[in-house]
Amino acid sequence: MRFIMFYEGLQKELIISGFVLLFLLLVRFITNAVIRKIGKKNNINEARIKLICRYVSVTLFLLAILIEAIVFGVALKELSVIFSSIFAVIGIGLFAIWSILSNVTSGIIMFFSFPYKVGDKIRIHDKDFPIEGIIEDIQAFQLHLRENNGDLVTYPNNLMLQKAVTLVQKDAIVDVFDEGSDAV
Repeated sequence: MRFIMFYEGLQKELIISGFVLLFLLLVRFITNAVIRKIGKKNNINEARIKLICRYVSVTLFLLAILIEAIVFGVALKELSVIFSSIFAVIGIGLFAIWSILSNVTSGIIMFFSFPYKVGDKIRIHDKDFPIEGIIEDIQAFQLHLRENNGDLVTYPNNLMLQKAVTLVQKDAIVDVFDEGSDAV
C-alpha cells in the first residue's frame, strides 16, 4: 500500500527519470560507437579507446545525477551551494595534483589528434634530455618509448604536446621484429 502511494506521488518524476536515463544511455551508446569508429579508423590501441569511453560514461553519469536532482525538485540554489562546495574541494585537490590532470587532458587530446601510433619510431626534441625510441604504448598519463639500447622510457603526455616531435620511421616495430631482435 505504501509503495502505491509513493508511486502515485512521484509518478511524473519517475516517468521523466526513465526518459532521461534512456536518453543518456542512447547518447552513451552513440558516443562510444563514434569513439570506437574514430579509434579503429586511426589504428588507436584498444586500451586507449576503452579509456576514453570510460571518461564519457563517467561524465554522462554525473550529468544524470544533476538532471535527476532537478527532476526530483532540488532547488537550483541548493544545487549551487552543493556544487560550489564540491568544486572548491576539487579545485584545491586538482591544484595540488595539476600535473596529473594535465596528463589526463593531454591523453584525451592525443587520442583524437596525435599523429603517431604504437610502433612508430619518434625523436623528441628536448633541450635537456632528447629521446629517440619506438612507441610501445600510449596510456592515460604517459607514453612508453623503447630506446635503441633497450631502455624503457615513460614520457608524460603533457610534455609530448609541448615538445617538438619528429617521426623517424613509420611502423618501426615491424622492422625490429624482422631483424630478429627481441628488444621490443
